[in-house]
Amino acid sequence: MPARGSNPLQHGAWPRLAARVSLLAGSLLLMVASGAARAQLFPDNEARKAIVELRERLNRADDAARARIAEENAAQAKLTEQITTLQRSLLELNNQLEALRTEIARQRGSNEQLARDVAELQRKQRDIAQGVDERMRKIEPTKVGIDGKEFLADPEEKRQYEEALAQLRAGDFVASTGALGSFVRRYPGSGYTESARFWLGNAQYGKRDYKDAIATFRAFVVAAPDSPRAPEAVLAIANCQVEMKDTKSARATINELIRVYPKSEAAVAGRERLATIR
Repeated sequence: MPARGSNPLQHGAWPRLAARVSLLAGSLLLMVASGAARAQLFPDNEARKAIVELRERLNRADDAARARIAEENAAQAKLTEQITTLQRSLLELNNQLEALRTEIARQRGSNEQLARDVAELQRKQRDIAQGVDERMRKIEPTKVGIDGKEFLADPEEKRQYEEALAQLRAGDFVASTGALGSFVRRYPGSGYTESARFWLGNAQYGKRDYKDAIATFRAFVVAAPDSPRAPEAVLAIANCQVEMKDTKSARATINELIRVYPKSEAAVAGRERLATIR
């Protein structure tokens, strides 16, 4: 394909046409020369006629050459127009491709940002869910078991009971008495209440508040006579009475323990304790 703006006659068509015209001109010259030579042999009219015919042939050949050149120029112009149209189409297509690449890049950037936004939203949702779970764990009741009994307890309820019991185990009878007494008043229907009352009596015994301890142990036995710790509470009452020098009441309490809970370990200990009481 010739380059844009070039004339195809410069690339072979024109030299061939020029060669043809030169050949034709040479032939005509030969014919003229021949005609001149023959003009000497023929009359003047015939010579003139031959010259006229020769000129007409030369004119026709020139007209044909011009027509061929015009045709080829028209073809070249048409080809140039087609090339220009094709180049314009290619330029438009290239512009469309660039616009499409730009849009794809923009969409890719939007998708990447959207993916980052979704990931951030998911992270926040996980954080919120985790925070909710943590808060729910702080307020949701949990199943606990104590003295052979299972029940649901609020986290704060469980915390206060365990803190009061830890004070008792540490030998801080004053603090544990206050904490356990407060617990019993605050949670009268708690699953911890029976156990808290039993340990409150022990804390009071440790403080040598024997009268308060006796009252607490008796309240415990009345409220939970079937508790596995009820025999221990009865024996603890007898021990308080011994400490108060009320041996008569102590002996009566131990006899009651043996009668009501004869197979308990507290009853065995009570029998041994009964032998020492005078």
